[in-house]
Amino acid sequence: MLSFLAAGENLAFVIALAIMLLVGIVEVAGIGAGALGSDLDLDADGNWLGWLGFGRLPLLMLIVLFLACFGLIGLIGQQIAHDLVGSLLPGWVAVPGAAFLALPLTGLFARGFARIMPRDETTAILQDQLVGLHGHIVVGTASRGHPARTRVRDFHGQDHYVMAEPDMPDARFTEGDEILLVRREGQIFRAISSGSPPFSQWIER
Repeated sequence: MLSFLAAGENLAFVIALAIMLLVGIVEVAGIGAGALGSDLDLDADGNWLGWLGFGRLPLLMLIVLFLACFGLIGLIGQQIAHDLVGSLLPGWVAVPGAAFLALPLTGLFARGFARIMPRDETTAILQDQLVGLHGHIVVGTASRGHPARTRVRDFHGQDHYVMAEPDMPDARFTEGDEILLVRREGQIFRAISSGSPPFSQWIER
């Protein structure tokens, strides 16, 4: 077995597997500071990069998968060749062949891992998504042209503080009043009283 692994024709495959194991050890030990979580910022949708798994998994994980596929395919292929013809394939034949076969296999494994790996979720929202939500005046009195500080709780349960003023010229909101944001103009939100008609009806007017 050792003589098989030490053969010059298998050197590239043994090195690939050794690098794969080294990366795994570094990550487990925490020395890599989570390098497997580093993403490559590439637009991989609908092209060969996406087919290979770019954009589905972190770059380093794809490299590890490729090294594993390349090394194992190479050694298995050399063992089969040795059993069939009694000798190993020369490196200039075995290495390109193993790399060619490792590419689609890497993409296949990447798609499988992408389905089971947890993904980062964000609760960040755009300011325009606050339109249609209820809020409470927390500081000041809001009148047309004089917005007041308003607390709005989004659908993630997070509080946002915005400046809001009445949409109607003669309306006023004081501290503690509940309002409904109906539109945004720059950094200022226009609002109506929560006792006004439903937001959908307000849009239709």
